[in-house]
Amino acid sequence: MAGHVSAPSAEELDAGGSAAIQTARAAPTAQAAQTAQAAQAYIPPGQNLVLGDSGAAVASVQARLSQLGYYPGPVDGTYSVDLEEAVWAFKEVQGLPLLSGSSLIGPVMRDDLVNPKPPPVLVPNGGPNRIEVNQNIQVLVLYRNNQPYLILHVSTGGRFYFCENGCGYAITPDGNYKALSYLQGTITVPLGFMENPVFFIGRTYAIHGGEPVPWYPDSHGCVRIYDDAVTWFHNDVTIGVTNIYIRGTAPAR
Repeated sequence: MAGHVSAPSAEELDAGGSAAIQTARAAPTAQAAQTAQAAQAYIPPGQNLVLGDSGAAVASVQARLSQLGYYPGPVDGTYSVDLEEAVWAFKEVQGLPLLSGSSLIGPVMRDDLVNPKPPPVLVPNGGPNRIEVNQNIQVLVLYRNNQPYLILHVSTGGRFYFCENGCGYAITPDGNYKALSYLQGTITVPLGFMENPVFFIGRTYAIHGGEPVPWYPDSHGCVRIYDDAVTWFHNDVTIGVTNIYIRGTAPAR
């Protein structure tokens, strides 16, 4: 796991400096003092960016989000799905509307990248190293030493009624849990598939990949994270020790 990634300048990128295009860390860090220092130095790009764009401006945003604890994938100057998920998480924390999943990096978001708000703390006394899932804004925050270390967009229970191998409502239950177990690989379950699940209620509810992670709540009750992040997320969880707090109500679609 690497440390903070400095935003490459346009000159570094345009000069063919492949060394300046760094790989994003396996999982990001976000210490408060470093974030404050980075905010003073960061200059956002002056143009709108959308999924599929490429270039120095995209790399600048990737590196900045990585600095702040979000996971945008490699800092390679390509606006990929990983960056889109990080943009969604950042907008959710800042209170910006997603507008049906809009991945636009526009003027308001670019301004917020300079002086961002931290994610709201749900359980301040929940332990220095914990996971908080905020269903109100569809964001997961992993804390280290009481500081946001990793911030991910998630998709929790979609609040729909289903009849697949039994009937029920798709709800992610609020509560205080613990990381109970981890299973590597693709696991077949009655309602579909789980990739690298970290279970917090028996072998039923988990934080996992392997299913779509849209901008809205869509799961049967688990906490979905995107597949690139799920390849290493379990490394930041201590089974039997890491507390998982789930709060709020998933917004209606």
